[in-house]
Amino acid sequence: MDGRQWRSTIAAAQAGDRRALDELVEGWLPLVYNIVGRALNGHADVDDVVQETMLRAVDNLDTLRDPDSFRSWLVAIAMRQIRDRARRRTADQLDDGDAHHAADFAELTVLRLQLEGQRKEVAEAVRWLDDEDRQLLSLWWLEVAGELTRRELAAAAGISRQHAAVRVQRMKARLETARGIVRALDSSCSDLGRVTARWSGRPDSVWRKRIARHIRGCARCDGHGHPGEVVVPAERLLVGLALVPVPVGFTLSLAFGGKTAVAATAVSASVGWSAKVIGVLTKPAVAVTAGATIVAGGTYAVTQTPGDRTPQAAPTALSTARAPEVAAPRRPSPSTSPSPSSSPSPSASPSATGKAGLYGTVVDVADRAPDPDTRPAGLPHRPESGLTSSGGARTVMNHRGDSVTFTGEGYVLVRWQISPQYRAGGLVMPSWTGLKGRLFHVASGGGRRMDDPTSADGRTSGMGGPATGYTVLPAGTQQMWQNEYFYVDGTVTLTQNERGADYGITVAASTWDTITDDITYGPDRGAIRYGLVRDTGEDSAPVPQYVTRGKPEDAATVAQRSEV
Repeated sequence: MDGRQWRSTIAAAQAGDRRALDELVEGWLPLVYNIVGRALNGHADVDDVVQETMLRAVDNLDTLRDPDSFRSWLVAIAMRQIRDRARRRTADQLDDGDAHHAADFAELTVLRLQLEGQRKEVAEAVRWLDDEDRQLLSLWWLEVAGELTRRELAAAAGISRQHAAVRVQRMKARLETARGIVRALDSSCSDLGRVTARWSGRPDSVWRKRIARHIRGCARCDGHGHPGEVVVPAERLLVGLALVPVPVGFTLSLAFGGKTAVAATAVSASVGWSAKVIGVLTKPAVAVTAGATIVAGGTYAVTQTPGDRTPQAAPTALSTARAPEVAAPRRPSPSTSPSPSSSPSPSASPSATGKAGLYGTVVDVADRAPDPDTRPAGLPHRPESGLTSSGGARTVMNHRGDSVTFTGEGYVLVRWQISPQYRAGGLVMPSWTGLKGRLFHVASGGGRRMDDPTSADGRTSGMGGPATGYTVLPAGTQQMWQNEYFYVDGTVTLTQNERGADYGITVAASTWDTITDDITYGPDRGAIRYGLVRDTGEDSAPVPQYVTRGKPEDAATVAQRSEV
């Protein structure tokens, strides 16, 4: 999230616009929640610290001189609240026992972001860090993920950039030690079993030292991961990771005198939600985020209606078990793809009908994965005069009916989050409607296709696995990558059509430079594969599937074969 993209909203909020203030609180809550949650590792105090941070930010918003510095200003407030909490905790001799009754943030990160392998290992290693290291890591994690800059990290930590570099290096070294502990505890070392026989299972500094001492003297535990596996540096594993969604049940209650009063209950991709005005709420100011929050009289009121839940997808052969389909191999381990589609990918080329070269004559089709080590072609640079989005800088769409409209000329990122652990089965694809002008599918990235295997046996991927069941694409649908990039020249609306399989997409304006950086980040730097360029730079570039110039009442009825 970039504070500069919120300049007009911040300025309006400073001028007393309650609607802008509500939008600001809602838009920046996830960033604050991730910083505080990771710094405190899900301690019971997380909710209080997040609430105090947002309260102070809103109450002092009129003192912010430069709206472009809003992000660094907000992060600095969050870190001050975290440090104040640590000082109060020390002075009052508080017991960490409350943490057992709160959601462990490492576990929450693994579950909500579907982390596996070494990414999961990094998230779990955070539990073994001391408070001070966790505070710094909460900033560094977001820096590596692209949410903060080093300058903002240093300012929030209250140190110089040079000192920040030294502290980050020391913290990273201790994080690698913690990763070694996670790997060792996952091994079958009998000697380590005897060492930890009286361990309660709760990470602390005493047991960190004992286990680390054992690892240094144990040939079995002092390895670098599984045989043949290269241990990837943490910073490479965290690149591009999304923010952990604010969980179901999280409530933010703020009172700002005459400015506004907010009670916002976060929603999640795990359930279907609807919003209702409670009591007599007249003249609603604005409806925001997934149709799940209504702002009226300064109050966010959200309820769940059992009848509004998205129906469970009908069982399929893939929802219980499936033998993975082998894709192009890569070094050092084979890349096998459990195909999420009910039919094989027959072609690597988009389909074309009619007169070649005319816009809309080439449409995406199901395709096979390229060789993971094949570098992408150069991405043609189309004009970027700018895009406006009805959803702000970034739109998270977790529920059926969520939509965002883009107008202008520029690139758009659609980042996929598929959640078979909540609901596997058939997936209903999002669709593009009301197209005026042109829309192209220009590139795919994120370091992986969603069907790339993430387990040693090749049976588990971002589409699911034997333990959860598989998410299944409609026959003939092109397999999505983690990040899909599109180019808009005109106006178009993207709608989330979730029925059956659970998924979410994060949608935001992007740039040619950002896309190029993404698709050229390959296996040599920890990604599963290089990205893929689809754009030809001409009108013959592919149009995505599920696009129409019409505006159907039900966006889920848009045909797979686009005719624009």
